[in-house]
Amino acid sequence: MIAKLRQAFNAQYTVEKYAGMLADIHTQFNYTPKFKIAETPVFIPKALKQQLVEACEDIMKVINQPDFKDLTDGAFFNERMRVPNEDAQAKFLQLDFGVCLDEKGQLTPKLIELQGFPSLYFFQELMGRMYRKHYEGIPADFSQHLNGITSEEYLELLRTEIVGDTAPKQVILLEIEPEKQATAIDFYATEALLGIKVLCISKLIKRGKQLFYVDGNGEEIRVLKIYNRIIFDELDQRPDLDREFDFKDAVDIEWIGHPNWFFRISKYTMPLLTGDYVPKSYYLDQLEYIPTDLENYVLKPLYSFAGAGVEIHVDQAKIDAVKDKSNYLLQEKVAYAPIIQTMDEPAKCEIRMMLLHNSKTNQTQIVSNLMRLSKGEMVGVKYNKDKTWVGGSTGFFEP
Repeated sequence: MIAKLRQAFNAQYTVEKYAGMLADIHTQFNYTPKFKIAETPVFIPKALKQQLVEACEDIMKVINQPDFKDLTDGAFFNERMRVPNEDAQAKFLQLDFGVCLDEKGQLTPKLIELQGFPSLYFFQELMGRMYRKHYEGIPADFSQHLNGITSEEYLELLRTEIVGDTAPKQVILLEIEPEKQATAIDFYATEALLGIKVLCISKLIKRGKQLFYVDGNGEEIRVLKIYNRIIFDELDQRPDLDREFDFKDAVDIEWIGHPNWFFRISKYTMPLLTGDYVPKSYYLDQLEYIPTDLENYVLKPLYSFAGAGVEIHVDQAKIDAVKDKSNYLLQEKVAYAPIIQTMDEPAKCEIRMMLLHNSKTNQTQIVSNLMRLSKGEMVGVKYNKDKTWVGGSTGFFEP
């Protein structure tokens, strides 16, 4: 997106450098990520950075409203999903923006969706270091982070918010069969930097209101904090998973990323948002009439993962076929702009602004980002098969 840097990067790119970077990433944990890592980082110009910051601030004004919990109680369409001991603030927020062109041909972000859930906070830091190590020409004053924080300060902030004063061995990263997850490399990076245990929920031992796990020495360790990486609907689809602990159980632990925010800050929130950076969104069951220009909309299930169930070519027949309209959004289509010059066709990009609630300042701040490059109709593996210069990446912001 910054022509001079893009041209310089493309000119020095080689397949061998890219292969060397992937091999280096593999050696960090003797593990190859299950997702495609893009050949290139993205250089984000100052004007777009400022718009992204403004968009995040606009969205946070809604989330910080005193009545936000009242407005989002409908997100729990099944009370079985509501977890006890909900906290006052979402610890983690992800705001996904498609990079588009406005009517004047200038770059502008448009919100795609949002999540009150952790993202790849630790792997993104590693990826940024790998791009810098294996490619020349990434300016030293360009950063993955905002607000002037260094990489060291960023990692220390994560350590403070996730572990704090608790003994690291009493903090766990909780998942479902973590070694099988597509995001497993982020778990290994988290474990290496924080010294916490990565644990499958089936390994938790429950006694009364206390939780334990058995460490490598056969010793039972009491769990005091859970850094939650379990997506509730995935857990709901695993009745085969034998476990003692249920999310509904009232237990004496602190959630680092309380599960309820996964529902409150989600696609369900989209119709509550307005502004220049937010597409029009409607609860399908609350629409008084269906728009006549359905080609300009997408149909989204409120609860799905990695784009599952999204209809990008909408017509009346597809709307009529939806049985549970209360579980769907009709959202104005966002036109991603093919603006990243590659070795063949240009790529579109989506940027995830990764936010964290700082308990010391009581402010939610932008701390990092995640980029996804695509040459298909949507950002996702099935739309980008056999394509190059696509996949997960990171953005470096112009100062």
